[in-house]
Amino acid sequence: MSAKGQLAMTTANMRNLLGAAGALALLSGCVSIGGGGEAPDQLLTLTPTAIAPAGASATGDMSSALAVSEPAVPHSLDVVRIPVRVNDSSIAYLQDAFWVEKPARLFQRVLAETIRANSERLVVGGGDLEYAARTQLGGELVAMGYDASTGSVVVRYDAVLRLPDGEVRTQRFESEQSGVAPDALSVGPALNRAANDVAAQVAEWVG
Repeated sequence: MSAKGQLAMTTANMRNLLGAAGALALLSGCVSIGGGGEAPDQLLTLTPTAIAPAGASATGDMSSALAVSEPAVPHSLDVVRIPVRVNDSSIAYLQDAFWVEKPARLFQRVLAETIRANSERLVVGGGDLEYAARTQLGGELVAMGYDASTGSVVVRYDAVLRLPDGEVRTQRFESEQSGVAPDALSVGPALNRAANDVAAQVAEWVG
């Protein structure tokens, strides 16, 4: 084969290699290796501001114990995202904001710890003890998200207290934190403040 022919074959091979490399580069931009997508930089949680001190204890029988149940939630809260109310008929989810677990469970723990820290009542939650307690606190976490029209976060909880004698009491509790920027670094702490405010209101109501 002539030198001219060899040169032509070498040039064609280089073009094929460059074309294959370009195709791989385009593919890598569309496909996430591992299939799970990128993990968020940080996860949000709720932390109780009222905490029972180390060594604190409470005793009692199940007739006087209070069970704090995980609240029911609407579908918009049954996820690890923060809902944003865009208008009366539509919602979205806050970008780059993810709870470490579903908000109902996070709120339940804040509520139970707040009641425990503010009373000498035996507070239980989860497992068989929850069902054995004679006094039951449940309800629905109606809202825990961001309102774009007002620039505020809202936590709203409809509490249902079932007493040992069969009496049932209900009350709505709400906390709104205004002047909150629509980003995860601002909304997360504001929701924590609002959740703790609601928990403190409930703790005073329960007694």
